[in-house]
Amino acid sequence: MSKKTEKKVQDEVIEDVQTEIQDETKVEQTLEEQLTEELKVEKDKFLRLFAEFENYKRRTSKERLELFKTASEDVMVSLLPILDDFERALMHINEDKEAEELRKGVELIYQKLLSNLEQKGLSKIEVTNGDVFNADNHEAVTQIAAPTEDMKGKIIDVIERGYKLGTKVIRFPKVVIGQ
Repeated sequence: MSKKTEKKVQDEVIEDVQTEIQDETKVEQTLEEQLTEELKVEKDKFLRLFAEFENYKRRTSKERLELFKTASEDVMVSLLPILDDFERALMHINEDKEAEELRKGVELIYQKLLSNLEQKGLSKIEVTNGDVFNADNHEAVTQIAAPTEDMKGKIIDVIERGYKLGTKVIRFPKVVIGQ
């Protein structure tokens, strides 16, 4: 082989090697880009999954707290008629002057029951005669003719008290409104 041919072959080999190196570099770059893109996608999935899990934990703990607050709702609702009976008994005993000792005993039991229920989250919904009737907050039992013009659409009488357990209304006040 002559030196020119040998040089030509060397140049071709060098050129082939350079081409292969460039091809490998391009493949490595596209592989690297592809891996980087896959990493971004997986990182995004991970962050979304993590955020979803955090929301789930927050929601379930909130629901658990709410459940604990209102777990005794059935018991409270069943005790409300007893509270009503106590209030009616106290009104009738207050009218009888000879039953002072009985009134004190009934009042003591009523206050104990009420304070225990209040410790568990029960509270009265305060409604007085003359308040404006609101269908969202009151239950109208009946309507009667208003005694005065300014009592129209207002509460004339409270038939049954309303109660809340925490922030949830478990019984709306039953009222009579003026027409």
